[in-house]
Amino acid sequence: MNHLQRFANWVLTTPSLFENNRPLVDLKHISLERESLEIAYKGNPRLGFIYQHLCSLILSNSEQYALELEEIQINTDSGQTIGAIDFILKNHLTQTFEHWEVAIKFYLLHQGTWFGPNAHDQLDKKLHHMLNHQLKMTSNSLFQQAFPGYHHINENLLMQGRLYINPFSDDPVPQECIGYTLNQEQISGYWCYQHQWDLINKPLYELKKSLWAIGLDEFSHPITKPTERFVHAQTKDGDFWFIVANDWPHNNQKD
Repeated sequence: MNHLQRFANWVLTTPSLFENNRPLVDLKHISLERESLEIAYKGNPRLGFIYQHLCSLILSNSEQYALELEEIQINTDSGQTIGAIDFILKNHLTQTFEHWEVAIKFYLLHQGTWFGPNAHDQLDKKLHHMLNHQLKMTSNSLFQQAFPGYHHINENLLMQGRLYINPFSDDPVPQECIGYTLNQEQISGYWCYQHQWDLINKPLYELKKSLWAIGLDEFSHPITKPTERFVHAQTKDGDFWFIVANDWPHNNQKD
């Protein structure tokens, strides 16, 4: 099984970062013959693009959905882009249209806030933007003028990834984020500062970003103590670790 097939299986079976509570959903309700899924990708190699492609493939090949529209840019008359819509789907079971936004994210808990490894991104801000901006694009008059056949569209937000805690810190782990309950099963990664490196006591193997979600299935040489801003790595027994600079997250916020 190649890494795209493993990634597709991961997308299908991995829970959301949040407990299911509309519009927050996962894909466990999807009925799909995985063996018939033809997985190929030659697009942008960035993780988010690969992830969105796999979501499109899974949803459009499911028994429940038909893909109506994908990656629709919403522009003003002057050409300014105010947002984009990932997917509009037709639900065969309910005979309704659904607007889906999808995102794969990785956040590290620091003093009560979930930061992205580069510290420019935060879970609370991302979730607020997805719920109150991205998912409202189908209600925008510009969309309705361009696509008048889509009304009363149900909203769905799929946020997958992993949440990381520092096991060498006594930071309390939040139960929710802006009122939405976190899925404790997805708080499954670890992170530490470079000066805490010796506390890990396990060899770590670096992950290129395309493997951040699924991890390695073959291991070569373990890494030495990192000096970069951050490194994402994995142990042979499946633990995921971010090692960050000693002044993180403040070092990256200065950029």
